[in-house]
Amino acid sequence: MENQSCVKIVTEWDIVAARQLGRNVAKELGFGTVDQARITTAISELARNIYLYAGQGEMRIERVNDLGKKGLKVVALDNGPGISDIRRVMEDGFSTSGGLGAGLPGVKRLMDGFDITSTVGEGTNIQAVKWLR
Repeated sequence: MENQSCVKIVTEWDIVAARQLGRNVAKELGFGTVDQARITTAISELARNIYLYAGQGEMRIERVNDLGKKGLKVVALDNGPGISDIRRVMEDGFSTSGGLGAGLPGVKRLMDGFDITSTVGEGTNIQAVKWLR
């Protein structure tokens, strides 16, 4: 079993492929259906952000093991315009796409760990992890 899988995000279909990959890995790791849904929703949101705001990037799905604790890590990487005000995009209800604004705060709530780094003009790296209970 490979520890990391990657999906390039270029088209809307790649969002579907990333979701499916995440669901398959979550199922293999033993996550229940509710957590599988949480993980695929988070992946969908992150992949859609890459598609909408950066144009292209990649989603990495990693199996993690930390001191015997197993989980799944989702990494969203892009070389897009970056986020100038991370605190603002992490506010509930904030949306630049006219969407519901559940976006990144929603991803943070769905997962157990969440980290975002972004540099304007260079891109964004978002990592979120879900631990198997």
